[in-house]
Amino acid sequence: MHIGPYALPHRALVAPMAGVTDRPYRQLCKRLGAGYAVSEMAASNPQLWHSVKTARRIDHAGEMEPKAVQIAGADPAMMAEAARFNVERGAQIIDINMGCPVKKVCNVFAGSALMGNEPLAVRIIEAVVSAVPVPVTVKMRTGVDPDHRNAVQLARAAESAGAVMITVHGRSRACRYHGPVDYATIGEVKAAVRIPVVANGDIDSPEKARDVLAQTGADAVMIGRAAQGRPWIFREVDHFLAHGTHLPAPTWREVRDVLLAHLDDHYRFYGEFTGVRSARKHIAWYLQALAGSRPDAATEALRQAINTCEQADEQVRLLERYFADRAPCLDNGIDQGDTQAS
Repeated sequence: MHIGPYALPHRALVAPMAGVTDRPYRQLCKRLGAGYAVSEMAASNPQLWHSVKTARRIDHAGEMEPKAVQIAGADPAMMAEAARFNVERGAQIIDINMGCPVKKVCNVFAGSALMGNEPLAVRIIEAVVSAVPVPVTVKMRTGVDPDHRNAVQLARAAESAGAVMITVHGRSRACRYHGPVDYATIGEVKAAVRIPVVANGDIDSPEKARDVLAQTGADAVMIGRAAQGRPWIFREVDHFLAHGTHLPAPTWREVRDVLLAHLDDHYRFYGEFTGVRSARKHIAWYLQALAGSRPDAATEALRQAINTCEQADEQVRLLERYFADRAPCLDNGIDQGDTQAS
């Protein structure tokens, strides 16, 4: 599939996740088979553009193309200016957030709150499309709640306003991340528009990706929480969709190498003080992927030590010791059967 002039090499894409999809994580997922990755949500408020947090979120130095930034806000003029600001700094695709259900975003009428105000949502899309010479995409939900689903109408309007791709998380704003995913509405959106549609929500295995694509007719799938600590899921999905067979599970040795390389990039990106603290969640997710639902005492002890460690080299030493203690199984594939992800 294409996003404007950009041909995506694979059909499993990385969902934008606040506090997760920073440049090191996006790069890692792309190297492991993701066809596309969108940055964390960047605010449209110009007072925040020069903060350290925003500067990191829009940092694309050395990133594989296409470089995509997601912006959030509720004012068409501000969103247009935010789009221009990001394009001037290297963004090649602008994604408009109309899907985030978090209260602090919805309380300022941004994110999925925009689905409750279709005229404003359309004005924002039109303003952003008019402001920048790059493709504009939209990520949305099914509606504000299960009884008020308007994704089909909004997707049609977004296409008419100039959006070139729609991603639909198959839950309403009210559902947040809980309950069954409404793949039927994603299928209705796909049938209603001519631009590519991406299905999102609880896609956590190659089989699930296949089934969701078959059910919805979507052009690609977007994976979020299931890739936390399991970035190799993208190559697994891509291989399965192409060949109908499973890749071997990553070995303990490969997981070790992926994790340590990820941490090295993470520390260099954030600096030691912030990097050590923000790495803790990533390490916990990798350990969950390794240990599944029944972590042993050593894994639990490591998790606790990681969460109190304040130096990058000490975090690395703790992990190297953990893997060294498992030397006999380094070339064995990890057991993914008990891993819980959504």
